[in-house]
Amino acid sequence: MAQLHKKFTDEQVRDLMKRYSNGEIKREHVQTVLNIGKSRFFSLLNLYRKDPAAFSIAYKRTKATRIIAEPIEHNILKELVVAKKFIDNKDMPIWSYNYSFIKNELEKRYRQQVSVPTIIAKAKKYGFYIGKPKKKAHDREVITNNTGELVQHDSSYHLWSPHASCKWWLITSIDDFSRFLLFALLVLRDISLAHIRALQTVFLKYGLPLSFYVDCDSIFKFIRGRDELHYKHLLQTDETMPQWKQVCFDCQVKVINALSPQAKGKVERPYGWIQDHLVRICARENVTTIAQANQILQREVYEYNYKRIHSTTGEIPYLRYQRALKENKNVLRPFVVPPPYQSIKDIFCFRFNRTVDAYRTVSINNLKLKFNNALIHEEVNLRIYPYTTGGLSEIRFWHKGKLLDIQKVKTELLPIVHF
Repeated sequence: MAQLHKKFTDEQVRDLMKRYSNGEIKREHVQTVLNIGKSRFFSLLNLYRKDPAAFSIAYKRTKATRIIAEPIEHNILKELVVAKKFIDNKDMPIWSYNYSFIKNELEKRYRQQVSVPTIIAKAKKYGFYIGKPKKKAHDREVITNNTGELVQHDSSYHLWSPHASCKWWLITSIDDFSRFLLFALLVLRDISLAHIRALQTVFLKYGLPLSFYVDCDSIFKFIRGRDELHYKHLLQTDETMPQWKQVCFDCQVKVINALSPQAKGKVERPYGWIQDHLVRICARENVTTIAQANQILQREVYEYNYKRIHSTTGEIPYLRYQRALKENKNVLRPFVVPPPYQSIKDIFCFRFNRTVDAYRTVSINNLKLKFNNALIHEEVNLRIYPYTTGGLSEIRFWHKGKLLDIQKVKTELLPIVHF
């Protein structure tokens, strides 16, 4: 059973018991957060009700530590050998041993209890130890005072499982204040559509943040000279604001671009735990498909959000997120489709401006589209929403705040397949 005193403070558990006693939350919710069974829950509840002010989950050792048994030492070495194979594979984002992960593997696979210092001692004894590099001073730990004030968004490309035939992209969005992961998904291609769908998930589920912090990739920022060929020749449009950024603009969410690799590295640091665990588990479970890897990813995200104390904040991300909401330290705004638009399909989409020709048609990627209520020589705004399945996209024709027509076409015929 998990040792509560190592994962939670007295105040955190006391607050959960108080909220349960007041009827604010259910027993199942408390058990999930604390990762305890029904009997353990009621034991804690009885202890709390006897004297709420003196309630404590502190633990004092009453027996001497045991000498490590030979089978345990054998399995420690076995797990260290497996970890070394990951480190030696240059395509995998593993650069050091994760002794806490090995401790959890011993508990899960062999039902063996052993401390992290013991594992480190054995690693040093048998040559499986890599010292931690000196941390460089930086000033970007938690820079916000409210949840929703800044969302850090990033993608990383790695071989997440040595058994897979290719590398995948991991797209993540994390609230800077609470360190609560709002979005995490592995995708085959790092394209605008994947990031727009990430925005749709975050905005609809949690609300609109004040700002997004991203790097200077062409998906997020147009840089003259670097991106002109892509925009003017491939897309055949004058638009120089990337499609992803246009979604943020419509939703009045500010975009902040990291101006240096060092700044980008600071954005990536919170994802280290997720990436490390994802790779190790995918390797051990012989994952070969992105669907299998995404199932593991969601389990690890749940562990990260609801059970793990964050090294920077000293709190479980979910509890910190909920505390911010309770204390009105929240600047997330409910998502509402901005007028004159009528649907989320008008917002989380691709946008192209075209001029209607004499035949009442517009052209996009050499595809001629004739639509109802077309006005000759007038400019129309095409809002293209790709469906997640079926291979179709919905095109919504807008002119001066009025929806003229709606059509469905094959996504492969549209320019969005290129980015």
